Amino acid sequence: MKIALDPYMFRALPIDQMVRTVAELGYEYIELSPREDFMPFFLHPRADDERVSELKNALRRHEVRLSSVLPLYKWSSPDETERQAAVRYWKRMIEITVELECPLMNSEFNGRPERAAESEAAFWRSLEELLPVFEREGLALNLEAHPDDFCEENTPAVDLVRAINKPWVNYLYCAPHSFHLSGASETGADIAAMMRYAGDKLQHVHIADSFNHKGSSGLRYILNPPGTAARIHQHLDIGQGEVDWDVFFGTLRELGFDGVATSCVFAWEERARESSAFMLDRIRKELAA
Repeated sequence: MKIALDPYMFRALPIDQMVRTVAELGYEYIELSPREDFMPFFLHPRADDERVSELKNALRRHEVRLSSVLPLYKWSSPDETERQAAVRYWKRMIEITVELECPLMNSEFNGRPERAAESEAAFWRSLEELLPVFEREGLALNLEAHPDDFCEENTPAVDLVRAINKPWVNYLYCAPHSFHLSGASETGADIAAMMRYAGDKLQHVHIADSFNHKGSSGLRYILNPPGTAARIHQHLDIGQGEVDWDVFFGTLRELGFDGVATSCVFAWEERARESSAFMLDRIRKELAA
């Protein structure tokens, strides 16, 4: 098993300092997420050969490895121009990932929930172009359902991953999305049932806490105007929200989980080191139990 840190809270640090900080915190792996000077959200990668070499040297110097690379592109956009641009960005980021000697990429479905069928069609068009590239380069891919994507819930997301029908394309369960993954009709989240449904396709987890936005008759949060379609969740330290961690970690142990477990707290940039150290200690203790 690989326990990784998503260093998003450290994204303002220069690359070498970011990697050194992760090493000082005790992590052996980094899940490289978007940062403006390397891989921005939804835009073409900014990393040139020199910057890729800088990251490779920093990883070697501080004895940290990449568990995964997490780009976010609009590859399921119903807008064909936007979709084609996203595929170009993916291809460049695949080249960079290969150069970084990282075996795994992970991402979200993207697209629009109010145009789900069109978005899924766009997703499949993108896969037709990208799956051969992944296969040629020997890269694995893990996909997660995300609030406000065309596929937001656990069961249809797992089914969609299975429909890709590639042993190297698997599912990522994101704990802070649990209350969205369970669907609008549920008041809570049956984490164990969702993970068991993923079964052998569950190869990656994102670990952070969140409140149940459906709690208190839907008034855990108050969004204005009433009835807005906005989605809401957090990425908090374990214990600061309402995810059932006994069930979460217990089910991982039951399933014999041996994939990537990424700490992905984003809420505490003012105490990023303390938060990241706490998460590593808790994850290690839980997954060693």
